[in-house]
Amino acid sequence: MRYNRHRDIGFNNEEILNKLVFTGQKVGDLMQSAMRKKEAEKWFGVVPPDLSVIARSRGADWLYTYLRAFYRDDSTVTGWNNLVFDRAAMPHVLYKLQGEQRLVVKTSDKGEQKSLLLDKQGEMNKAEFDKFVGDLVNYLVYLGEPHANTRKELGIIVMAFLLGMLILSYALKREYWKDIH
Repeated sequence: MRYNRHRDIGFNNEEILNKLVFTGQKVGDLMQSAMRKKEAEKWFGVVPPDLSVIARSRGADWLYTYLRAFYRDDSTVTGWNNLVFDRAAMPHVLYKLQGEQRLVVKTSDKGEQKSLLLDKQGEMNKAEFDKFVGDLVNYLVYLGEPHANTRKELGIIVMAFLLGMLILSYALKREYWKDIH
């Protein structure tokens, strides 16, 4: 995606340059990740996923839950694990905002019930962090498919046109076949 696509969500060129471009690129240039794939593979063992693609394939709800479900786990390489995606290679990059959670497992006759308990409070309280993650996920959904709203609007117009054509075709068929029946 190009930086100038942020005009669709209300940014002007000056805001794009001041808030989003830190590498001397122009407004019309393509956005690029700061992390190189080779370095990421060396650090984490695998290349971390592009979360905008994950938002598109698994959905915003899944990604929202995933980003809120990290907990401390010393048995993993990164020191973090995830309740939604066990043994995820992605570290918890938002831990300073959320804080540190730990896994609590309760066993009963119905099976195991896993939940997370906040051990160390982060810079944000729960409500602030949930809103922040919601905004982040919405932005990632937009990045994954910036033309989604235009496509949906066009789909409604096409469906209305087809419905109109169906009505006209049915009226024409009735007019044409009225003398035969």
